[in-house]
Amino acid sequence: MSASLLRLRTELRDLLELVLLPGLAAVLPWPLCFRVFRRLARWDGLYKNACHAALAQARLHGWAVDEADWLLKRRLITLVDHADFYLGRLRSDAWMTRNLQVIGCWPDAGTSGVLCTFHWGAGMWGLRHAHSRGLAAHALVAALDGAHFQGRAVLHWYARARTAEVARALGCPTLDVSASLRPALRALREGEQVLAAIDVPSDQVAASEPVTLLGLRALMPKALLRLAVEQRIPVTLYLTGLDFATGKRHLRVIPVGVRDDVAALAQDVFQKLDVAIQQEPAAWHFWGEAPRFFRDRP
Repeated sequence: MSASLLRLRTELRDLLELVLLPGLAAVLPWPLCFRVFRRLARWDGLYKNACHAALAQARLHGWAVDEADWLLKRRLITLVDHADFYLGRLRSDAWMTRNLQVIGCWPDAGTSGVLCTFHWGAGMWGLRHAHSRGLAAHALVAALDGAHFQGRAVLHWYARARTAEVARALGCPTLDVSASLRPALRALREGEQVLAAIDVPSDQVAASEPVTLLGLRALMPKALLRLAVEQRIPVTLYLTGLDFATGKRHLRVIPVGVRDDVAALAQDVFQKLDVAIQQEPAAWHFWGEAPRFFRDRP
């Protein structure tokens, strides 16, 4: 296949998987849309490479799973996560109230805090809910100029638009801290919050902390947690999951508090990710990157 045809095929697939199919959420009532999504999730061609790579890594790292059920849930959570970009732009807080079950409370508005989450579930509505409770949270984001965007205009547009939607949902600009955590520190000193999905591969960050995850040794980023310890900033963890039967979301907010030790804090925080993966392993979006996390060889 020529390079131009391969590029066209890739762009069309991105258009289908990132725009056209998840964009159905913009025009259909959510109960009907979710039923459509459940049917679409039966199609093995949807997000095929990513889903099968994730399944292979889950099995390699000790998970005995029902392949059909695991892949269906994996495709469904991916589809819903992308659909939330469109839902977030078009649905009201009243829609959120009807479709989001909340357990726990956010920290008080006007107080500095570190908000942590993971690449598990579908997290956009957690951002929206935090903003609705008065928090002024800045999401920490990576620069959108990586090599994986080369030749993928649709993916690059989607990544930029989704990052902009994160800022809109939170009501605060995002912060690029790839060079320094100083922007985050300034926000904290002004009584605001910083927010990050902290389960990113250790080869993307300058400093990592060893933790035990799913019974294996793993390396996870520690810069934000170290900042919280050094500055005596309380940490709050949140997770936004999906009811695979109804399409409703469940948000769990967990106060972790102020800690004195980075290693203990990291282990405690990532233990919550461990529990989430144990409960719904297909909902962890980074299975395909497992070799970049885990130090134990399967």
